[in-house]
Amino acid sequence: MSSHRQSKKRRYATWAVAGAAVVAGAGIAAQASMAATTWPAQRTYTGRAFDTCTAPSLSAMKAWRTDGYYGAAAVYVGGKNRGCAQPNLTASWVKSVSSAGWKLVPLYVGAQPPCQTGSSPEKITPASAASLGTSDANDAVAKAAALGMKTGSPIYLDMEAYDTTNTACNNAVLTYVRAFSKQLRAKTYRSGYYGFTSSSAKAVANAKDKTDLPGNLWYALWDKQSTTTADWPFGASQFTDHSRAHQYLVNSKETRGGYTITVDRDAWDAPVAITG
Repeated sequence: MSSHRQSKKRRYATWAVAGAAVVAGAGIAAQASMAATTWPAQRTYTGRAFDTCTAPSLSAMKAWRTDGYYGAAAVYVGGKNRGCAQPNLTASWVKSVSSAGWKLVPLYVGAQPPCQTGSSPEKITPASAASLGTSDANDAVAKAAALGMKTGSPIYLDMEAYDTTNTACNNAVLTYVRAFSKQLRAKTYRSGYYGFTSSSAKAVANAKDKTDLPGNLWYALWDKQSTTTADWPFGASQFTDHSRAHQYLVNSKETRGGYTITVDRDAWDAPVAITG
């Protein structure tokens, strides 16, 4: 997701490889492994959202909320590949911004593909994919819970671009993603996924075996269209019922309420964290 974990130089080198209503209890995307569990009602947000590298200060968040343009913000709750320090992101901050009316999107920067360009502190290997996916999911749940994001919340796994034509690499990624998603659900957290329509998102959406894959897809397609339907690049029946988000513009420098922040813009129609 943009330069939030990578230098700008590496970001574009990597990507080149791959070419406001809140509804309590909205429908859960089809996830067979969820059926036997009594789940908290899903909290869904539909409207404008943003993501940025470091969670803004509480004063900036309050000022931006007063402006009223955005209603949700993505925050990086953890992961060894998380690229920015998060001095503001605490349980107190989550409580305060939630009270101010913000909806939050927890994002976890997990292990990255073995064939991905550049170095990452944590990479998937075919041998470690399943166990690493499980352990990273446990860490993601622990990090989200410590921030006050309750069971029933989604956690979106961030997977950057990679060469999906590399079969061994793609299989390792899908094994990791399945293990991560399965463990999230075992902990009663909903499974989400951030990826690129040209690679990482496409790999999940087009996988023939849908077992244990994420039920919510946040796709990166920088076409400047604030929509989750008009430019949806996959099957029309996929990720319906409030299960889509679209990152449509990156590196947008914006000033609201006297605070300037560089953000990526998102159109949101998907689950958000349950807080408060």
